[in-house]
Amino acid sequence: MDKNIKNIFFLGIGGIGMSALAKYFHAKGYIVSGYDKTSTPLTKSLEQQGIKIHYNDTENNIPNEIKNNSLQSLIVITPAIPKESIELNFFLQNNYTVIKRAAILGEITKGANTIAVAGTHGKTTTSTLVAHLMKEGEVDCSAFLGGISSNFNSNLLIGKDNCVVVEADEYDRSFLTLSPNTAIVTSVDPDHLDIYHEHKNLKESFELFTEKILANGNLIVKLNLDFTTRENNSVKKYTYSISGKSDFFASDIQLKNGLYFFTLNTPSGKIENLELGMAGLHNLENAIAASAAALLNGISGENLKIGLKTFSGVKRRFEYIFRNEKLVYLDDYAHHPQELLKCIESVKTIFPNKKITGIFQPHLFSRTRDFMDDFAKSLSLLDKCILLDIYPAREIPIPGITSDLLLAKITSPVKEKMYLNTIVNELNFLDAEVLLTLGAGDIDTIVEPIKQELINYFKN
Repeated sequence: MDKNIKNIFFLGIGGIGMSALAKYFHAKGYIVSGYDKTSTPLTKSLEQQGIKIHYNDTENNIPNEIKNNSLQSLIVITPAIPKESIELNFFLQNNYTVIKRAAILGEITKGANTIAVAGTHGKTTTSTLVAHLMKEGEVDCSAFLGGISSNFNSNLLIGKDNCVVVEADEYDRSFLTLSPNTAIVTSVDPDHLDIYHEHKNLKESFELFTEKILANGNLIVKLNLDFTTRENNSVKKYTYSISGKSDFFASDIQLKNGLYFFTLNTPSGKIENLELGMAGLHNLENAIAASAAALLNGISGENLKIGLKTFSGVKRRFEYIFRNEKLVYLDDYAHHPQELLKCIESVKTIFPNKKITGIFQPHLFSRTRDFMDDFAKSLSLLDKCILLDIYPAREIPIPGITSDLLLAKITSPVKEKMYLNTIVNELNFLDAEVLLTLGAGDIDTIVEPIKQELINYFKN
């Protein structure tokens, strides 16, 4: 980091990764400001901390300390910012230093004992749990997370020890800026084909990521992933799975009151009587990976036991929002067919014989197009499927790719299309025993209104 830099401006400051960096540099004493297209709870939280944010893409809104001082200003961008952005082009045309979010994260972690969690899904929960386990193991780590930890109520931890936990994002090959000491790879399923075009290109980026692990480091990979790792000879490679012939695996698995109890088998022996404080069989798998990383970084079996039990999960990752004897409401960020499959299957395991209603907001036209049949297959596991319009994020609409097309392929007994701005008033809670909201767009804006409707409904 250039010592002359005093001001840092974030284009897309409301993103989960960008907001963590903004908070970090604000805490370090830099003058931080930024732009985002919409106000959200995340941006409001940043503003409450004294960070200036504007929501119109125009030169006039760029703070004077940035506009009049290019040499002492750093511009951080996210790949979600479109190339035609007025402010982005102002910075490029006026010779500002403009870098991607991933590059600055690479700079922050340089020289630290870095634990990086990669994967097309599972990385947010796994990295958040690693950070929690390290803290419980008395390692005061820093962490840059892709979700809001329920334990810390933040996506950022600033610790005193030379240890950093990061979510390693494969989008736009961002994770190749990292050089971790310990790396986890949870999955390499096809995704982001708008960037990679073919699955083989995505897998190659994960191969390159494993090549970035520092000498004498650790690589922890889910058993039977379909890609070739390229770690150097001094790196120790371990596999993990829920059960099976891997280095770290679970046995004696029991489901009690929606939570999992198990024994963890490791290369050094067994750790018995473990309890995971977060529901979902897929999260048990994430917990095995996180436990492996924590143990390999010196956490004791006793502290591991405490850490797993006290883990409260991540906001929007299999999160219980409302629960009584008649209805359970969960919210989940699942936006890939495999994530949907694992989430719905976990719900069916925990609540057998319950009727499950799911509200899903597809994320990106390209992802909906690329995995249309897989989305339909996963969503057809629901007893009732409600689809919202596709959330465009950084994309413009693709002709012919609509929620209606996806709805026609779904075979759930009951299915319908609804709209985000009216769904809370139109939902019929009488026919739902388990209710799910699913997706990565702005579906999170209806979570609290639905919760309040349920509270009022069952109060009467």
